[in-house]
Amino acid sequence: MPRPVILGGDIGAYGSARAFHEAFGVRSVVVAGARTGAVADSAIIDLRVVPGLETADQLAAELRAIAGEEPGRPHLVIASADWLVALVTEAAPGLADVPEIVVPYPDAETVARVSDKAQVMAACAELGVAHPETVVVVPGETGATERLAELDYPRVVKVSSTTAAHAVSYSGQAKVHVATSAREAQTLLEAMAAAGLTAPVLVQEVLPGGDAAMAAANVFLDARGHPVLAQLGRVLLEEHTPTALGNSVAQVTVDAGNDSAAEQMLREVVRLLTHLGWSGFANVDLMLGSDGRYRVLEVNPRVGRSGFAVTASGYNVAELYGRAFLPGDGRGSSPRLVLASREHLFTVVPLLLLRVFAPEQWPLVLRLWRKRAWTNPLYYRVERSPRRWFYIAVAMVNQMRKFARFHPASPLRRGR
Repeated sequence: MPRPVILGGDIGAYGSARAFHEAFGVRSVVVAGARTGAVADSAIIDLRVVPGLETADQLAAELRAIAGEEPGRPHLVIASADWLVALVTEAAPGLADVPEIVVPYPDAETVARVSDKAQVMAACAELGVAHPETVVVVPGETGATERLAELDYPRVVKVSSTTAAHAVSYSGQAKVHVATSAREAQTLLEAMAAAGLTAPVLVQEVLPGGDAAMAAANVFLDARGHPVLAQLGRVLLEEHTPTALGNSVAQVTVDAGNDSAAEQMLREVVRLLTHLGWSGFANVDLMLGSDGRYRVLEVNPRVGRSGFAVTASGYNVAELYGRAFLPGDGRGSSPRLVLASREHLFTVVPLLLLRVFAPEQWPLVLRLWRKRAWTNPLYYRVERSPRRWFYIAVAMVNQMRKFARFHPASPLRRGR
């Protein structure tokens, strides 16, 4: 029986812990830099708060200590953020002498390649996979101003590496920026350079459409890189706070067997990930272009915030990890790619918000609600702590406040 070790304290970490509890009935050790509501006071989590865990040596020491608590038992290490994936794969070679520790990721070089949006865009161009028109610049580089001046605006501006973005801080920092002019883009790059950012930055075309134009492909490949499962989730609603812009808060998984466009996109994504040498779980952000084709925006090398959508729809992520990376049946077999076919609503916000901010999707939401084909990962019946349920109630109220403040369609924003 595996003992999961999950790095990070967000709702994605809780979703992974819930997947392992549903699959194996085990509690997960969650290692977080702070005590966060998403993972605190939980019956399925053994929370370890370890502030300042930022180097591979520190992480290796922590994992050795955890594995030493139950020698002989496999400890499967999952990370819930890009920078933590980078950290654990950097630490992995130094843990080779601890057979109990299983790191279900490729080597650090492959992780860096897949996490780099510029390299992903280059791979898409090489393979003919649809992606936004992209120009790559480096903050402070010679000729950047001239290159920016040649482009049409507005443009999306985002750092190529999420890990690199995590390491710097600058005024107005956001996950995704929209520059309305070359001067605005240049000012943004200057702020990034002043903060010490040396990673490439993508300057891309703005694709039309709101939240409903977004989608996510969740794909699992075994330890040898053979594709096992691919699922498409169509986004109903996204975050609009500056630091979390683009994070999905509600999506519906698609029956790819009866949706030729979804099937085609999933096969393209699988081809891309295989080309990049990936193994394990990956989450690929997509967006519809004006021609009706999905375009690849980026690859997240992990189970993301919305990764529990896969488990909720009947394809348990923990079971996939167990079959692919732990000793036992299934590791030597050649898998057949399954295109997920179960329609399910995944949400981390109250359903009322979908009625207000995604009214065109409400009939679909209502239909799935009536079929009981919907899940909020925080609503887990095994949780008994009053403090945890109080946190969940407050979190749902805060979601309503955030959308009232930041969503473009909010009556409060329209009244300004």
